[in-house]
Amino acid sequence: MASSFTRTANVVDLFANTIYPAIIHVAEGRISRLEPTGTVPNPALPYALPGFVDAHVHVESSLLAPSEFARLAVVHGTVATVSDPHEIGNVLGVQGVEYMLKNGRQVPFKFCFGAPSCVPATPFETAGAIISATDIEQLFQRYPEIGYLAEMMNWPGVLNRDADVMEKIRLAQQYNRPVDGHAPGLTGADAVRYIQAGISTDHECFMAGEALDKLQAGMKVLIREGSAARNFEALIDLLPEHYENMMFCSDDKHPDTLVLGHINQLVQRAVARGQEVLKVLRVACRNPVEHYRLPVGLLREGDAADFIVVDNLQDFNVQQTYLNGELVAENGRTLISAVPVEVVNNFIAHPVQAQDFQLSAPTPQPTLRVMECFDGQLITARHDVPARIENGLVVPDVAQDVLKLTVVNRYAAASPAVAFIRGFGLQRGALASSVGHDSHNITAIGCDDESLARAVQLVMEAKGGLAAVGPDGQELLLPLPVAGLMSDQDGYAVAAAYTAVDALAKELGSTLQAPFMTLSFMALLVIPSLKLSDKGLFDGEAFRFVEAVM
Repeated sequence: MASSFTRTANVVDLFANTIYPAIIHVAEGRISRLEPTGTVPNPALPYALPGFVDAHVHVESSLLAPSEFARLAVVHGTVATVSDPHEIGNVLGVQGVEYMLKNGRQVPFKFCFGAPSCVPATPFETAGAIISATDIEQLFQRYPEIGYLAEMMNWPGVLNRDADVMEKIRLAQQYNRPVDGHAPGLTGADAVRYIQAGISTDHECFMAGEALDKLQAGMKVLIREGSAARNFEALIDLLPEHYENMMFCSDDKHPDTLVLGHINQLVQRAVARGQEVLKVLRVACRNPVEHYRLPVGLLREGDAADFIVVDNLQDFNVQQTYLNGELVAENGRTLISAVPVEVVNNFIAHPVQAQDFQLSAPTPQPTLRVMECFDGQLITARHDVPARIENGLVVPDVAQDVLKLTVVNRYAAASPAVAFIRGFGLQRGALASSVGHDSHNITAIGCDDESLARAVQLVMEAKGGLAAVGPDGQELLLPLPVAGLMSDQDGYAVAAAYTAVDALAKELGSTLQAPFMTLSFMALLVIPSLKLSDKGLFDGEAFRFVEAVM
């Protein structure tokens, strides 16, 4: 049973837009009374405010089960997430979504999960499952925690009013669930048509002009700052005028950065830039609760006692986090007990060898279509580059940062798809990962075929994980036995293990802030320009396969 207590603090009221000292009375997990003790903030008191909400996150990208994600997140004042289980949905279908619900229920944290709208994400890759419109309706009917239709990545299908796509949107409207969007770069009349279909949000804006276009068309825009995509700097100056229609999100957050901070960091950065604190807190706390109709308290009488206590409204150092009146974190320490994490998976392991990744030169002087990745972005660019040939084979040109990229089907034995990429800066060895958006086949990058094969084989043998392999026998593997996406271990231990494999990737030469996170998006076909699936190199602008070697 929830406890009853009082807490004295400067209360941040996001409805009256005031801050005043008060005694907060909590009874049976709810705020029974707010008793003002003055009219202006008392500098001797800490500040109480509604908890932070991550308005769009794939929990799986933390490499942690929901219960472990929650244990880390509450330390930073996060009390709820709007979580798209799209990743595990692509591996295990509805069973994967239900796994997330079941695990998340075991901790006092407020997960709002979505019904994945695009499983598989495209017909141009091999996924482990299909989630149909019928499946989505059953999820809406069975589970109140399924609070929205998750990001509609098939924006061409929306624009063309594809029957299956529109049926999923219709079902969301029938069951009174908002529909999340995903339309990077879409502006003008196409953006308006996309929004008019019933899409309410977008977290993929990477330029202020694009975000403004969507805001003016009636869409809510999320400012994203995660481990791979970081759009805070590009979008934050829209907040003063559009704060009523903006939210903060991480989208994808690796465990090493989750240990350090979460939405609290975005709040602190925004205020440090001179943004008005009450507007920033509305974006971080109130807007997601209202848009998604979350069962999260907002520090009003009668609300669930979901609130946080911070030292001041500049640093936002979280002293305490409460959920339903229960103290779940205090002074940097989680108070949520760990629960056993069940292992589920869908992984067909098969051996690979170096020759599996060889490419014969089709002509004496071929040209490569080379994908270029960018630190902090999901988009890529295309470059036509002269191929380096050795013994009739097209090989990486490490000196020019042209490395070999491969995607290996993890659901069936099949020949790997091979292409070339620049931007990683790897000087030797290889990296491999079973986290490969969106179908989560094995994605790997390497400077030579032997290292590439070894890294892929390590992931195969573990039936999921992140691997870094050096040419001199260096090897590190972070096993991910839960769907090949998540660990079954303690979140802090996973963060430490991730830090170690990330450090080896950088020791091997990678210049990226989060090389494994960036690698995981090189198979994400719905983000332009060039990407690689298990079926081949894909042009995301022309929406068709193209040759890697010309």
